[in-house]
Amino acid sequence: MAVTAQMVKELREMTGAGMMDCKKALVETDGDMDKAVEVLREKGLSKAAKKAGRIAAMGLVKTAFAADGTAAGIVEVNSETDFVAKNEEFIEFVDTLAAKAMESDAADMDAFMALPYGDGTVAEELTAKIAKIGENMSIRRFQKCSEEGVKYVGYIHGGGTIGVIVGLKTEASVEEVTVCGKDVAMQVASMNPKFLDETQVDQEWLAKEKEIAEQQLLNEGKPEKMLEKIIPGKMKAILKEVCLVDQKFVKNGDLTVAAYVDSVAKEIGKDIKIVEMIRYEVGEGIEKKEENFAEEVAAQLNK
Repeated sequence: MAVTAQMVKELREMTGAGMMDCKKALVETDGDMDKAVEVLREKGLSKAAKKAGRIAAMGLVKTAFAADGTAAGIVEVNSETDFVAKNEEFIEFVDTLAAKAMESDAADMDAFMALPYGDGTVAEELTAKIAKIGENMSIRRFQKCSEEGVKYVGYIHGGGTIGVIVGLKTEASVEEVTVCGKDVAMQVASMNPKFLDETQVDQEWLAKEKEIAEQQLLNEGKPEKMLEKIIPGKMKAILKEVCLVDQKFVKNGDLTVAAYVDSVAKEIGKDIKIVEMIRYEVGEGIEKKEENFAEEVAAQLNK
């Protein structure tokens, strides 16, 4: 496959690597973008393996919680523009949907869309909102949390760009663990851990990370026979970055998140264990073509 300047530009934006390095990686992988990202990571030239395309989808994430913290709901609703996401009617709509996610037992999106809303259903209300506001909208995903013995606390960042729910297994009241829960939820929002702890690590992901780490070491000139001594420590360091409980607590770098939670448990005299985390970020994973804003406005004026 011929490597184009646009492909090189896209890979550079994804990885932050130099232009010539991006071109070489694309040539080496015959234009396969995902493989080119891996090649750059193996050579230590990419600090992050971002997915192709900028996240351009607008919308809101909202959460809802039972008064006693025993249940919670989260929903993401997308809109075409940020203007609509700031519309009071849209905000109220998403808040209501978050409450429905918490209160209902809808197992999938079809069931959720069929839930009652006003004089009709959620689906009918969505259609009405689209007609009234004049912009396409979609309910992308929702989730309910209600495990026995678990208290739920959350955090909304940026008015609804990121929403987090954390579940704490404890006999304490939700009031006793609200500050702790919100601190942990803020950690999840800012540090975006991939897994709760090592027991939940995806083994396929771990194998791929190990493969990349080994190739990086070989590219640095490390002898192959030394890898089995170096790799365990390197993988342990990686896991500390991606597992929530092992991350350094953002409010106190001397503690891990687990140690912080333990300190709160000791203070209130009741055990606390993080058993659940959900993080929704508006538009994550949704790809939208890059557009020239001036051209877009001109096109609208010429209609």
